[in-house]
Amino acid sequence: MDDLGQALLIRARNAIAAELGAPPRPEPPHAALAEPGATFVTLTQDGQLRGCIGSLEAWRPLDEDVRANARAAAFRDPRFPPLGRHELAATRVEVSLLTPAVPLEFADEADVLRRLRPNIDGVILEYAGRRGTFLPQVWESLPQPRDFLAHLKQKAGFPADFWSPDVKLYRYEVQKWKEATTT
Repeated sequence: MDDLGQALLIRARNAIAAELGAPPRPEPPHAALAEPGATFVTLTQDGQLRGCIGSLEAWRPLDEDVRANARAAAFRDPRFPPLGRHELAATRVEVSLLTPAVPLEFADEADVLRRLRPNIDGVILEYAGRRGTFLPQVWESLPQPRDFLAHLKQKAGFPADFWSPDVKLYRYEVQKWKEATTT
């Protein structure tokens, strides 16, 4: 694992540990932590999602972004109760660093399905004031573009078969790091 990944993972875990009154680990420095960055922090237990919150745009220093998203994933993901201290050791942390999102140009939904790049693209869907995103990691459980897009529409609050010519789609890529074992 590279130095930036290690620095981000330790900061994410320390942010959660601090909220639970657990001791922090030493944090290695990295110059990129002062630069703006957008991260998602994903928490799993026994391979199952336990929380995932992030930023789609780089608007604060990377150090601050990863800590804030780690706390939000652990304690404010509305799909899960707040993480308890007894769960910390069994929780695995993953940090995804997002590239800037770029508009996906397309003629219609069939064109979108042809243009999506499985296992590469993270996708943001926007329509009528609603927005949803899937990280590229979601391709692991939804490897077909049609299924990926249908579930993304549902996440954004639309039926799986919804389509409008006014839908806006953006794509981004991630660099990701995952703890090798729980600590």
